[in-house]
Amino acid sequence: MKRLLLLCITATIFACEGEPKNYVTLSGQIANPDESKTLKVFNRDNYEKIINLNDDGTFSDTLKVEAGDFNFQHGKEYGQIYLENDNETSLETDYESFIDSMVFKGDASDLNNFSVQSFLISKTYFTEELVGSSDMNKVEEAIADYKSAYEALKEKYTDVDSTHVAMMDRNINMSVDQIKKFMEAKQATLNAFPKGTPSPSFEDYENYAGGSTSLSDLKGKFVYIDLWATWCGPCIKEIPSLKKVEKQYEDKNIEFVSISVDEGRGYKGDADAAYEGWKKMVDEKELSGMQLIADNGFMSQFIQDYKVNGIPRFILIDPNGDIVSADAPRPSSSSLIDLFNELNI
Repeated sequence: MKRLLLLCITATIFACEGEPKNYVTLSGQIANPDESKTLKVFNRDNYEKIINLNDDGTFSDTLKVEAGDFNFQHGKEYGQIYLENDNETSLETDYESFIDSMVFKGDASDLNNFSVQSFLISKTYFTEELVGSSDMNKVEEAIADYKSAYEALKEKYTDVDSTHVAMMDRNINMSVDQIKKFMEAKQATLNAFPKGTPSPSFEDYENYAGGSTSLSDLKGKFVYIDLWATWCGPCIKEIPSLKKVEKQYEDKNIEFVSISVDEGRGYKGDADAAYEGWKKMVDEKELSGMQLIADNGFMSQFIQDYKVNGIPRFILIDPNGDIVSADAPRPSSSSLIDLFNELNI
């Protein structure tokens, strides 16, 4: 009888545990959600699931998945998450600071938090100030701190499997290689165009305000040049900062000149459409400063003379027409104001 009772108790325990679920439960909340009120979960194998959010940004749904890494999208923001059937996973974030405020809970939370935190440390150490400084000693210090911070994350999230750790190791090393190559190329540009040497010139570029403008017309002033295009995301991102700096120095001896290299890219190769797109963006975004367009896009002589192979690119020229910096700090970098202060602009 005792043996029979024991078997019954054992059977009851296993019955309570039940069979593993063939789905994952994904829940959470997105504060200040996008008006779409949807969260799209997808992967490279054409899996896709749309989850509807409540008015307060909360959500909960089940997904049948093959265990692995998935992407998700809310509004214009993206993220990555590991999902596996029989798990209960949640994420919380704020749409206005999507990646920075993202926290995972529940199953696989160590892996998911490890992934997002590993991405965020690059923003902590590879800052706009660092990129704008051109100081290779500071770059090496930042790389060392970046690697140390990553090792600390591996010690914190000990439940992450070796496969994902190896993948992240490769990503970290790739980021280090990229920042080194970027800064080395920046230094090579500065070396190729020493401070104090005459600047290459441009002639008769169309001015949005009317007529045409040459670099020689601006002699007697410092000239801060922004090389950009309407299709360039990083260029557009700099616009608010550039407007702020222009406002701050509107009564100083400096001219802010934006030169568009639009010639067809982003407009199916249609140069006329690109030209109209340039004028439309200048108007709609109420771009300030002097707005010019290069005479032949990236093939314009001025662009070629400065060996420009990527934008945005910023150039600072002194009142005599000589180079101050052939790869000047971006408007979003505090290094630009430091440079202006050094020059007593």
